[in-house]
Amino acid sequence: MVGLKEELLKSIWHAFTALDLDRSGKVSKSQLKVLSHNLCTVLNVPHDPVALEEHFRDDDEGPVSNQGYMPYLNKFILEKVQGNFDKVEFNRMCWTLCAKKNLSRSPLLISDEDAFKVWVIFNFLSEDKYPLIIVPEEIEYLLKKLTEAMGAGWQQEQFDHYKIALNTNREGLSAWELIDLIGSGQFSKGMDRQTVSMAINEVFNELILDVLKQALPDKDGKKCLFLIKCLDKSFEISASDKKKKQEWIQAIQTTVNLLRAGSPPPHKEARQKRKELRQKLLAEQEELERQMKELQTANENKQKELETVRKQLEAAAARAAEEEKKRLQTQVELQDRFSLELEREKMVRQKMEEQVAQKSSELEQYLQRVRELEEMYKQLQEALEDEKQARQDEETVRKLQARLLEEESAKRAELEKWHLQQQQTIQMTEAEKQELENQRMIKEQALQVAMQQLEQLELERKEALEQYEEVKKKLETAANNTKSWKDKVAHHEGLIRLIEPGSKNPHLITNWGPAAFTEAELEQRQKSWKGKKTTSE
Repeated sequence: MVGLKEELLKSIWHAFTALDLDRSGKVSKSQLKVLSHNLCTVLNVPHDPVALEEHFRDDDEGPVSNQGYMPYLNKFILEKVQGNFDKVEFNRMCWTLCAKKNLSRSPLLISDEDAFKVWVIFNFLSEDKYPLIIVPEEIEYLLKKLTEAMGAGWQQEQFDHYKIALNTNREGLSAWELIDLIGSGQFSKGMDRQTVSMAINEVFNELILDVLKQALPDKDGKKCLFLIKCLDKSFEISASDKKKKQEWIQAIQTTVNLLRAGSPPPHKEARQKRKELRQKLLAEQEELERQMKELQTANENKQKELETVRKQLEAAAARAAEEEKKRLQTQVELQDRFSLELEREKMVRQKMEEQVAQKSSELEQYLQRVRELEEMYKQLQEALEDEKQARQDEETVRKLQARLLEEESAKRAELEKWHLQQQQTIQMTEAEKQELENQRMIKEQALQVAMQQLEQLELERKEALEQYEEVKKKLETAANNTKSWKDKVAHHEGLIRLIEPGSKNPHLITNWGPAAFTEAELEQRQKSWKGKKTTSE
């Protein structure tokens, strides 16, 4: 069934490729449905419209199913073929679909029916690859069969010229080119249309219908008779002459033997042998070409190796002569160079002694510079200590400012409280005024004392501000000294890595501006404030 499937696919391929394409370059669903229905009809395969609609449903992308037409053709049509169909009718249906689009419009010496038979023969003899072509060996076989059927002599030289021209341009012919070749009469010159038609029909019967010989029309006066006996009946056959009679007997005997042995018809077996022979010759030719290429490559490699060796020998001889020449020249140069080297050595020794003296002087200068840098480092340490002490003083003053601010806030709150009490006292009754007046006088005295203390605090704040300015100037002086020492150290080639001073703490600011005190002054002021506070209470 595999061989039958391949033969069917060739005819179907012609019909499929002849279908019209839509704008997207694909075959429409409607055409594929018609083709599938016609194939099922001529091949006697049950038609399954549900499977067809499922395979070509509208939700697929494009006019053809995503799976393609071949899976459907194999599964639902070709796999169900049993062989109980009319081969000629099947081929005629496929021919009808493709002939009008591909058949040449130039006049041919054969009829449309003969062209159809040549097309079927082409499908039988063509190679099993697509697009289908018939190779020159099979063209020669077909033309020989037609020439023999026409009773003419075979012109081998003429075909050899045609074969050379054909091999120059392509591997073989298509079905339509084969029809043009036979229809042009190039290999049937001197034969009428009827003779050519009879030859095509005879070859068609033999290759396609497996008919080795056919019964001549009834004639008056039967002669060259022979009898075929079967189980249920006998056949009396008449041939035109003894030669034809013998050919008929031989053909019938061959057919009987093939049927008994279950062998294929001789033309099919011969076709298979020709294909195997072509494949064998092609493989041998490819192997021979491969070996020739290997030999050619090996030969080229050997030639390259020999050329390389020759060049190496020539180069070695040239190098030897050149080296001998250089040796003699080098010997003379060495003698001259030796005397020059002695003079140069004396000069070099003298220069080295001068350089040693110079290096000794530079070493002494370097040691002096190191001593200077060490002294500068000590001075820098002292400047950094001064800056550190100034920062500690600044921190002490900042704490004192904080305490002053807290006491000032407390005094202001107390004054506000006394003022509020005075306002309340004014609103009291006349009976209480005298007593309240006395209390007010006492409180006013206390208020005056507090005001005097506040003025004293203001004076102390101004003194603290002046002290802060002095400390600030000291800090700036220390920072300038540090910077000047940094510049000096950087000027002496950066031999010591400087220690950067820490970041400055933010200054404390009172309501009357910045202030600064020493620790001793802060303690003295604290004692003074505590004494005044005790006296006022």
